[in-house]
Amino acid sequence: VVMDLLTANIPSNNPRQIYAQVAGLNIFETNDAGLQLNIGGRGLDPNRSAHFNTRQNGYDISADALGYPESYYTPPAEALKEIQVIRGAASLQYGPQFGGLVNFRFKDPVTDKKLEWVSRQSVGSFGLFTSFNSLSGTAGKVGYYGYIQGKTGNGFRPNSGFKALNGFAHLRIQLAERTTLETEFTYLNYLAQQPGGLTDAQFTRDPVFSNRERNWFEVNWHLISLKLKHQWEYQGRLSVNVYGLDASRSALGFRTFRVSQVDDPENPRDYILGTFQNLGLEARYLKPYSIAGNKAVVLLGARAYKASNTAVQGAGPAGSDPDFQIVNDQFPSYPNQSDFRFPNTNAALFGEHIFTIADHLKVTPGFRLEHIDTRSEGSYKRIDFDLAGNPIRDTTFTDNRDFERQFILLGLGLSYRPAKGPELYANFSQNYRSVTFSDIRIVNPSFQIDPNISDERGFTTDIGARGGIADWLSYEVGGFGLLYDNRLGEVLRAETVVTASGAIRETGRVIRFRGNIGRALMVGMEGLIDWNFRKLFFPTAYQWKASLFTNIALTHSTYLDSEIAGVQGSEVEFVPLVNVKTGLNLGYRNLIFSTQFTHISEQFTDATNAEQVVTDNQSGIQGAIPAYSILDLSASWSWEWLKVEAGINNALNERYFTQRATGYPGPGIIPSAPRAWYLAVQLIF
Repeated sequence: VVMDLLTANIPSNNPRQIYAQVAGLNIFETNDAGLQLNIGGRGLDPNRSAHFNTRQNGYDISADALGYPESYYTPPAEALKEIQVIRGAASLQYGPQFGGLVNFRFKDPVTDKKLEWVSRQSVGSFGLFTSFNSLSGTAGKVGYYGYIQGKTGNGFRPNSGFKALNGFAHLRIQLAERTTLETEFTYLNYLAQQPGGLTDAQFTRDPVFSNRERNWFEVNWHLISLKLKHQWEYQGRLSVNVYGLDASRSALGFRTFRVSQVDDPENPRDYILGTFQNLGLEARYLKPYSIAGNKAVVLLGARAYKASNTAVQGAGPAGSDPDFQIVNDQFPSYPNQSDFRFPNTNAALFGEHIFTIADHLKVTPGFRLEHIDTRSEGSYKRIDFDLAGNPIRDTTFTDNRDFERQFILLGLGLSYRPAKGPELYANFSQNYRSVTFSDIRIVNPSFQIDPNISDERGFTTDIGARGGIADWLSYEVGGFGLLYDNRLGEVLRAETVVTASGAIRETGRVIRFRGNIGRALMVGMEGLIDWNFRKLFFPTAYQWKASLFTNIALTHSTYLDSEIAGVQGSEVEFVPLVNVKTGLNLGYRNLIFSTQFTHISEQFTDATNAEQVVTDNQSGIQGAIPAYSILDLSASWSWEWLKVEAGINNALNERYFTQRATGYPGPGIIPSAPRAWYLAVQLIF
């Protein structure tokens, strides 16, 4: 994704527009103006992009790449040069995840100035204001780039305001002719009020309604990296990157199973605090050479990673302020209490080798050898109540676990690129996803996790063709298959509890249950066509721009087998059959107009394929996500040091949602934004 080529809502990090030409992505749309990215694809849950290895400039930015892979920080699009999305066999370089890699590449220091200042000021619907200011330059052997961004907004629903401050600094020193040292620091703090989820009946009556005034979410993110790069004249190049994270996320609020229940400000709120301290080292050596006169390239790498995470849950203060502290002593009978550490370690060796078999045929085998040790150390409370709601038993349980494993993943890529005609390619790679202990010990009134869940295994395969016709048409079309063994999924079932006598009884409530559901298969077709019809019909009209793109993914999914009743033969969660994005770009000189149409078909949110509930089901977590269609309009005009951008998102004012949340920011239906406008002005000095 090349950012300079986009005409889109960049100030809000609008993922529907930014990732429009990445095939098959499914997106949860939140109301925080792009502070978090929620993307999935091919059967991957989009929630906080947890199935992708998310990086910036090549190093991890998620909470814990294997132990808690959710990403709470997303770089602002205004600071980016490009976004790399890598799937297939090549993704084994970056981790065993099914999704592959998302890498945010920041802008490089400008080389022809000692100082360049870029100032972007943006406003939009619902009180949105964004101020982005960057400095960049090169003086001798030192180059730098940095920015500060402030963002505030009221949100389109009551109780949904947010404010954020994000900063970044990059320093590059040329130590020698072919040796550079780079260091980076990232800071993010944001506080968001969360209006909560809705039941189906509430969404039908008023999708902007909110009955939650006391729910808050806060993120503090600090990243640092140090990278040494050296390139030999003919013998390849080496990079060594050391990086660390010191971060936390805090969630505070009332999240009862009954979404329509009124919140009493005199009662305690549920408080969950997660902290993340990670340190990693990754080294890569790449060497080109020849075998019998044919070009070859070998890449070898190693990774060492250590994370120390904590998860504390307990009673939060009464009242409505964002007062993030645990007050168990004030509410001793509060049922959701736990205190855990999750020390995780990971070491990996990986490699790829490009063999040129003939003039146009290349074969690329790859491997990844993993050592993962995820541990859990801590305790949780269980408080039993009588029928009148009085506490009768208070028991503390210690839960220490150690799950250590080693395995190897293999991949193979083929590429046939003739002198004329399209490139033909095929990929196969094994995948693995580690179960996270941090998920197991979070108590959720509408959601339960099987304490015996285990890792997922499977593979991904692709086959396709890509090429173009002259300079006016480019295309890529292909098929894919993805097999999950032991897939983690969700089913709706009756809630059960263990009584004082040890018996199991049902409570009469329906909850989401997450565990190893069974074996799942996703197969489909993905295609992207970019047609520059100005170059075809008016090749000498250089001042004009006219192009059309279409990105389509058709995906069939099914559970092949399962021990859970009602799952075998069902569709897999978060897999719409049809995912289409198409857009038209028109321009004259420095004036560009862009329109984009998005259509996503119905998708299920649980493995039993529960349909949408028309009557009020109290929780909002049961049912499908209906199909929706969105039209976005954007325009930009530039002149020397001035650029103006404007647009309308959801121009047809579609009433829709993309998520049924079981925890924060719900539980319940999370409505998506109605029609909204934005205006941005950029100055370069």
